[in-house]
Amino acid sequence: MKPSTRSVHFSFLLSLLIVLVSVCVAFASGGGEGGHENADQLKGFAFKTLNAVLIIGFLVWMLAPKIKEFFSGRRQEIKESLETTAVQKAEAEKQYREYAEKIDKASLEIDGIFDMIKAQGVVEKQKIIEDANKVAKKMKEDAQARLDQELKKASTQLRSEAVALSVQMAEEILKKNITTQDHETMVKEYMDKVVNKN
Repeated sequence: MKPSTRSVHFSFLLSLLIVLVSVCVAFASGGGEGGHENADQLKGFAFKTLNAVLIIGFLVWMLAPKIKEFFSGRRQEIKESLETTAVQKAEAEKQYREYAEKIDKASLEIDGIFDMIKAQGVVEKQKIIEDANKVAKKMKEDAQARLDQELKKASTQLRSEAVALSVQMAEEILKKNITTQDHETMVKEYMDKVVNKN
């Protein structure tokens, strides 16, 4: 339990008075020659000291509550300022954690989007390669079919030309090697065969 302000003031004044009396006694014990002068000086000193003690005591008694109020008010302001600062610090740390979490979450989302785009790029690339391979295969098959068709057409044309050329050469050979008599013999044999059949 704290002592009251008035009892503190009273204790202070009493202590000051005891010190003053001790000083006076010390001065008085220094007596001997010039004791009367010392006594006057001692009275003057005691009177001045008593006045000083009373003025100081009165000022302390009058101003102590104001001084105490000032310092306690100042202490309260400092305490409130520290509490406010602590609250602001806690709020700032909370906001920092929230922003850090949001940044981490955004970073993860960006990484996920990047991975997704990369994966889609790989899939798209694979699809393009597969489509290109299908188109190349189809073009190769079409070219092979056209080549086969052209070869078949050329082969047929060559056969026709070979047959025509063979007939022509046969005619020329027959014209050169068959005489009129051979011709008449062949016609006669042919006619005999036709007549015999009917």
